[in-house]
Amino acid sequence: MCSIDVTPRVWERLLAVRQGLACACCGRWSPGERAALALYGPLARRDLGPVTVAQIGQSLDGRVATFTGDARDVSGPDGLAHLHRIRALVDGVVIGVGTALHDTPRLTVRLCPGQNPARIIIDPKGRLPDDAPVLADDGARRLVVQAVDRARPEGVTAITLASHDGQLDPAEILAALHAEGITSTLIEGGSITIARFLEAGLLTRLQVAIAPLLIGGGPQGLTLPSPSAKLSDAIRPDMRVFSLGSDVVFDCGLSADALAATEPLHLRTNRQARA
Repeated sequence: MCSIDVTPRVWERLLAVRQGLACACCGRWSPGERAALALYGPLARRDLGPVTVAQIGQSLDGRVATFTGDARDVSGPDGLAHLHRIRALVDGVVIGVGTALHDTPRLTVRLCPGQNPARIIIDPKGRLPDDAPVLADDGARRLVVQAVDRARPEGVTAITLASHDGQLDPAEILAALHAEGITSTLIEGGSITIARFLEAGLLTRLQVAIAPLLIGGGPQGLTLPSPSAKLSDAIRPDMRVFSLGSDVVFDCGLSADALAATEPLHLRTNRQARA
């Protein structure tokens, strides 16, 4: 397991990678700095096409909240900083309307330098009120994906898609976001939303951040709508493990693009030239 060290110069490099001005592989780095570049570099890159990453924070026993719904301190301070770094590296952050109503998240970047991503709420039935904190006008793009003909406040983009048994199709959601220029996307929550994108085979990466606590009850992390009956059919991702400090993150590659993103840029370029 690698321990990351996100020094100011590492973060400066990652923001440059996000802008297409640098790579995440060259330079003289400490082992912790190199681990940080390995963890975040694949999320910052834009040369491999669209990227969809999901992140979920949970306890050692797989819980995301207590039985009363208290989820505020599931992730430790380094786990929260990790989430904010991902937000800063992607174009947009997606949550379901249940998370928007229950947790009232801001989805902003506050624990590291970087721009706020676009905020996207999946709201099939139009339940999200116009004064929800997630729709506050702070300069970031705000989009609501819905299945109803409902006007939204000025500055909020409404994307209307067809409903399928009361739900929106994850593939259609991503296609609509790509059409809006949002091609690097974080599926942040809740666990049901993440599970639907995972089961649809649309995630490039899944990051599971585990905090060292035992809750003993409450909602679990990921429960797929159609779970595997046999272990031989279970999803077996390409796995890397990093120590964040207060938390440990399992970085799961779920596609060929995910594996390619961990390869140094110069090796990939040389291989393509030989081909």
